[in-house]
Amino acid sequence: MSFPLKSWSAERLARVEEALSAWVPADAPAGLGAAMRYAVLDGGKRLRPLLVLAACEAVQGHCEASVRAACAVELIHAYSLVHDDMPCMDNDVLRRGKPTVHVAYGEAGALLAGDALQALAFEFLTPDDEAAVPAAVQARLCRLLARAAGHAGMAGGQAIDLAAVGRQLTEAELRHMHRLKTGALLQASVMMGAACGDTSPAALAALDTYGWALGLAFQVVDDILDVTADSATLGKTAGKDAAQDKPTYVSLLGLDRARSHAEELLAQAHAALAASGLPDTRALAALAEMVVHREN
Repeated sequence: MSFPLKSWSAERLARVEEALSAWVPADAPAGLGAAMRYAVLDGGKRLRPLLVLAACEAVQGHCEASVRAACAVELIHAYSLVHDDMPCMDNDVLRRGKPTVHVAYGEAGALLAGDALQALAFEFLTPDDEAAVPAAVQARLCRLLARAAGHAGMAGGQAIDLAAVGRQLTEAELRHMHRLKTGALLQASVMMGAACGDTSPAALAALDTYGWALGLAFQVVDDILDVTADSATLGKTAGKDAAQDKPTYVSLLGLDRARSHAEELLAQAHAALAASGLPDTRALAALAEMVVHREN
């Protein structure tokens, strides 16, 4: 019987949405709270939180820690989108089907909202009550998230992306850029979920490989959708990469080869799960299928 991803996701997303709504402050001063909540709530696939929760369940980990980790990852993702959409970077006006934060709240408001969301992510991971998240788990989660978000992860990949506009990258260079810009946070989501429990080094290595393959597959599919879907379907501006002369898997490999590559990465993700030795990785497998076969 196939895994019931829709009902599984709905139950867990309800938990994440409730926590985000409760924890992202509405009363931050001078309209900052409104901009923060606008950036995070009521939109997005929430793939990264789902990966955290699925990996935690696969290792039978600590539930409260996983919810906090799931929310923290989503805040980092949301902050990155707020900044990425600003005029000094991609200069986009549409995100998650609504005006981007700098359009709705001004450039300074968007900059501060992103800054505040990044800081709040680490506050989520370090509650005063160690019964909620043990100190050792807090440290592991903070380290994983910081590395994925910083110069060796997302921020570094974004810097490469900006520097690559108008240039032709090799496939290895493109893979490296996307491994940092998009893949690092997706891979960290898996490993943060695993860090909420105890499992074998072999299982951790397999989950790391799964996260690497899934993270790269997500970006390959993103590049495909940028040329095959419209803005209404995507909830963001379609054709943006081509318009800005950015290197993509489609521009480098062509559409058919890019699609084949996404399927190859999906097979690698499934193989890693099979090698993990974990008793139930069906949710992770179903999420990988969703990533590669999604339409937005």
